[in-house]
Amino acid sequence: MGFRFRTGRLVWLCLPLLVASLSGSAQAQGSDGLKAVLADPSRKAAAVEAGRKIAGFCANCHGESGVSKLADVPNLAGQNPAYLYEQIRKFGAGERKDAFMQGLIKVLKEDERVAMAVYFSSQDVTAGKGNAALVTLGRDNFRKLCQRCHGEQAHGAETIPRLAGQQVEYLKRSITRYRDKSGERIFPLMQIATAPLKDDDIAALANFLTTLP
Repeated sequence: MGFRFRTGRLVWLCLPLLVASLSGSAQAQGSDGLKAVLADPSRKAAAVEAGRKIAGFCANCHGESGVSKLADVPNLAGQNPAYLYEQIRKFGAGERKDAFMQGLIKVLKEDERVAMAVYFSSQDVTAGKGNAALVTLGRDNFRKLCQRCHGEQAHGAETIPRLAGQQVEYLKRSITRYRDKSGERIFPLMQIATAPLKDDDIAALANFLTTLP
């Protein structure tokens, strides 16, 4: 009896580590799959075409080419593929909170998730029109708080999102959620960076970012 108790207790203690290990393994496999597709021109072209067909799944909100139809919904066009894939994965795993998006993503197979990320990342996004009165302040805020990670032109990096040309209302909402630690967007560095921003600062930052090509 004592042995069974200790064994059972050991299983319960190790279970979270096992789950985390399996989750990390699946995540790595998905990321490696995306890298393999991007590294092979023929596979990338095939993924773009497959993603184009799947894009109808997202078109009502994000637009067929990834240029959003709604002010508070993000553009996906031109976004960094690894970042796109990671957000798709997070919605599917429930790590990023949005009931509507979580429900949609869960029905997609792994190859469809990869194809979607490759397709939208290959599409063009054009700069938006910001409020000219806010752009200068927004530029200053960006250089002080954001440029180091997101890059001089706000194009981001492999897993850092492109902010250039993004929807103003979406940017405002996302930055506010980080600042307010509302739970929808969780990333400690972003919460620290946005903490000193007032609503006017956030509006200025969003209006500047949307004007970048």
